[in-house]
Amino acid sequence: MPEVKVRKTLVQVETIFHEGGPAPQTPAKRAAAMAVIENPYAGDYVEDITPFMKDLEPLGAEMAQMCIDALGGDASVVEGYGKGAITGVNGEIEHGALWHVPGGYAMRDSIEKSLAIVPSTKKVGAAGTRIDIPVTHTNASYVRTHYDAIEVGIPDAPRPNEILLVLVMTTGGRIHARIGGLTKDAIKGEDGLR
Repeated sequence: MPEVKVRKTLVQVETIFHEGGPAPQTPAKRAAAMAVIENPYAGDYVEDITPFMKDLEPLGAEMAQMCIDALGGDASVVEGYGKGAITGVNGEIEHGALWHVPGGYAMRDSIEKSLAIVPSTKKVGAAGTRIDIPVTHTNASYVRTHYDAIEVGIPDAPRPNEILLVLVMTTGGRIHARIGGLTKDAIKGEDGLR
């Protein structure tokens, strides 16, 4: 199995005090952890790439903790999450898909309640490409207040033979969310949907 070679990591934190209306009692926070790694499959078609998912698990756990630390260190405040990847132009979109299991399960294992699937996106792009990472509630995907996205990117990544991996976590839904639907206080916690 290939070794995971990390060139750099980056953590960004956004604190939202208001969105033009009344300020919430507690500001909302959104964190993204990014890692730029060498793509061991760049430039070649390799039939069985799945073993690399296991190799990515420790990095997934480290990045999940980076998000939690950026949100203040208390995993119990995490209410939303998402993941994504940008594969450099010498790779293929399937190389970014390798992040689904190690990235998603790392976040689910690091927080208290996480029945909901971790939303995801991926693309192939040049250095400086940005990506919108979808966000949903950690315990019930149908909680509309938490439907969101966080735009991320790194100016010099991914280079052609790299992959930019991303995990995001939030402490709540959108400020001033008011479009109806399931709210977090009405979650049943049965199936990850409601």
